Amino acid sequence: MHMHRCFFFDMDGVLFDSMPFHAKAWVDTMHAYGFPFTSEDAYRFEGRTGKSVIDDAYMSRYGRHATEDEWQTLYAKKTQCFRSQGEAKAIPGIHDILAFLRSRGVLIFIVTGSGQQSLLNHLNHEFPGIFTSDCMITARDVERGKPDPEPYLKAYAKACTMVGDLTKEQCVVIENAPLGVRSGHAAGFEVYAVNTGPLPDDVLSCEGANHVYRNMYQLLDILHAES
Repeated sequence: MHMHRCFFFDMDGVLFDSMPFHAKAWVDTMHAYGFPFTSEDAYRFEGRTGKSVIDDAYMSRYGRHATEDEWQTLYAKKTQCFRSQGEAKAIPGIHDILAFLRSRGVLIFIVTGSGQQSLLNHLNHEFPGIFTSDCMITARDVERGKPDPEPYLKAYAKACTMVGDLTKEQCVVIENAPLGVRSGHAAGFEVYAVNTGPLPDDVLSCEGANHVYRNMYQLLDILHAES
């Protein structure tokens, strides 16, 4: 066992218990625009950019891509629904993990399919001094969101400019979503999945997770063992 030098954290469902909020916002918004959508769909699509989820809905119903105005209007409604539910709490145990990694001088990145400013601002309030703009990849930074490997490859490229001799074997992805796991695995990284949602563990394993943990405290025990 060894201690990794760089950690790439997803945000929703890993740092914040925000997925129930996202699921409700997606369901309410999609239904308001006449698209079939379930809470299970929200968890299945977790990690993708909002634009790609909306585009799929238009392709399924109308056989065409959403226009710029259409996806921006629908996503603005989804964002409003999300914000109306209040601020999401931190996932239990994540503060302990981040404090432990910071004490070891580990490089900490966030790699998220979210582009909502409200939740990104919430990072600085909940985790002061942990995440910086230099160590962040969001939906605004990529052309192809998860499950494409681009988000994690871009994070790795950024990390390499900060730690010149960094190898992929020295990095680990922390994910909770099937598509996020697939993205990290396709990018060539070891993936630790923490199953904070309703999906079965084997869904994460089948997407390429090297290990699946039930909560952050189990993961913290492993990190202590690796150090």
